Amino acid sequence: MAPCAFQGLPLVFTSSIMQRILLRFVPSILSLSVLCGFAHATDVREVVLDNGLKVLLLEDHKSPAVTFQVWYRVGSRNEKDGKSGLSHFLEHMMFKGTPTVKPEEYSRIIAKNGGRANAFTTSDTTVYFAIMSREKIGIEIDLEADRMANALLGDAYFEPEKKVIQEERRLRTDDNPASALNEMASAVAYLVHPYRRPVVGWMDDILNLSRQDLADYYKLYYAPNNAFVVVTGDFSPAEILPKIKAAFEKIPRGTEPPKVRAEEPPQRGERRVTLKKEAELPFVLMFYHAPNLNSPDNYALDVLSVVLAGGQSSRLYRELVYQKRIARSIDADYSSVSIDPTGFTVTAQLMPGKAPEEIEREIDSLLEKIKSEVISERELQKAKNQIEASFVFSQDSVFGQAMKIGYYEIAGGWRQIDSYLDGIRKVTREDIRRVARQYLVRDERTVGVLVPTQAKGR
Repeated sequence: MAPCAFQGLPLVFTSSIMQRILLRFVPSILSLSVLCGFAHATDVREVVLDNGLKVLLLEDHKSPAVTFQVWYRVGSRNEKDGKSGLSHFLEHMMFKGTPTVKPEEYSRIIAKNGGRANAFTTSDTTVYFAIMSREKIGIEIDLEADRMANALLGDAYFEPEKKVIQEERRLRTDDNPASALNEMASAVAYLVHPYRRPVVGWMDDILNLSRQDLADYYKLYYAPNNAFVVVTGDFSPAEILPKIKAAFEKIPRGTEPPKVRAEEPPQRGERRVTLKKEAELPFVLMFYHAPNLNSPDNYALDVLSVVLAGGQSSRLYRELVYQKRIARSIDADYSSVSIDPTGFTVTAQLMPGKAPEEIEREIDSLLEKIKSEVISERELQKAKNQIEASFVFSQDSVFGQAMKIGYYEIAGGWRQIDSYLDGIRKVTREDIRRVARQYLVRDERTVGVLVPTQAKGR
């Protein structure tokens, strides 16, 4: 991809101040930045190897680095009851070596060659990645192919790593009141679908997982036909594709994993959960069931989330944080990029002395106003500008481009990237009112309330 410039300046900004300045001029320059600030689907080259491994290549020479990512089509969504946390546990164990790479040696090899590497697990996927120079990226390719086929998952590291994961759960969930409330609300919002389970796993499940559970899971899901590779950055396809084929093509195709067929039944009444936990301030969460990117309504829901809580001039922030001073912070979140239907959430941390019932009433009042009155054209355009700018800036780096391609490929196909901005631009004021009426329904939501308690002995 050729470098792009606007009035002699590159359209690559990392400064948040510069991003805020650019938001004022988005309507006039966004069309240019969209053309050259990120890749269109037509810029991505797709190759499928004989064993089923899909390879997605995006050549971009604006930075002297290459991002190499392996995405496995497995996450907590694929786990069974009683075995929650398997995907995340396996991600940890993938760093424990192969017959040719010593335990924990992977990260040292990458660092020694000037690269950075990590991994993460979500409900829908598990991803391993590294960022290296063009000259060194072949090292990462060989390492990832090796552990796709030859991970040891050794006994000596199983129990110690289980303790590490237990501590991770304590730090990120058990000792984090907002995260603990979110976990509880998810378990109630979904009665059937596996999105109800936490990615890290329930503590009892983690304790009872066996090494054989990991080995069976690895054999079933870590196969080339259940994975794809995303490569973005400073490389030549003619140079890197033979390296990928040489490393991965010899790995045999695996058995096709079972499909997840669970469908959440319609919710027919508000559900409520209360968590009493040591905390400084109350916290309120409202979860509404919402469609993913397979629905044309996803664009209007995205715009609605920004109208409600996209910055300090948004409706919820202006009313409840700035004017009435009921909330310390407030947010509305929606992401359509998921395999199955997702959620639209409104969350708020209260100011000291304020009651959850008060902010619930205020939020409901503002949501009813959105449903009954059409928002202004200026409000609509401001939200669209924010979304478009965020979409462009999220791909400011080659890593960001790879992540965008990967998430869309997991959710429904990387080619859908191209329809996003066009869909956002077509959203009307009436669309906002319509989706608010259709999806922000009290009888179809789950409300979670965090009630702070004092520590024992205080």
